[in-house]
Amino acid sequence: MMHTAVGWHVELEFQEDDQHTRAAALLRLPDGTEVRAHGRATRHHTDANQPRIGEEVAGARALNELAMQLLTKAHDEIDAASGRISHPIHV
Repeated sequence: MMHTAVGWHVELEFQEDDQHTRAAALLRLPDGTEVRAHGRATRHHTDANQPRIGEEVAGARALNELAMQLLTKAHDEIDAASGRISHPIHV
């Protein structure tokens, strides 16, 4: 049995100031489809300014949104291929 290795690369970019971090995620699928998602983090004014933590939170939120979009895309493709409405895909 032959297995084909497929790889996906997700790009994450961050924009930050002293209190906010925004993350933008981009996934290019082999069929040329691009899926984009965003995440945000806000530092509480009493917390120390640690940009890495803001990036982790905002990045995780963007990746979570990306995952949900991929599940919805897969669900829609299952429905289109089968000609029926399937049960929603849950995380």
